[in-house]
Amino acid sequence: MPKTIKIAISLPEDLLATVEHEIQASGENRSQFFRRAVEMLFKQRREQAIREQYIRGYRQMPETDEEVDAARLAANIILAEDVWE
Repeated sequence: MPKTIKIAISLPEDLLATVEHEIQASGENRSQFFRRAVEMLFKQRREQAIREQYIRGYRQMPETDEEVDAARLAANIILAEDVWE
């Protein structure tokens, strides 16, 4: 396990009360709660950056009409092979 360092943070009382409520509901301790919260924040930021990169790339080079037609054809073939009950 990587080395861990203790830190101190300041929170408004109402936010701390909400955190304490969530901690009790989840069964985590404060360290686990904040570690998970920070990990989730970083994950969300990475995913947002990936989405933004995808959108920029798509805007720079959107699919052609031929590619859209080919995708539709492939989807129709695949769906036609499924048994629809």
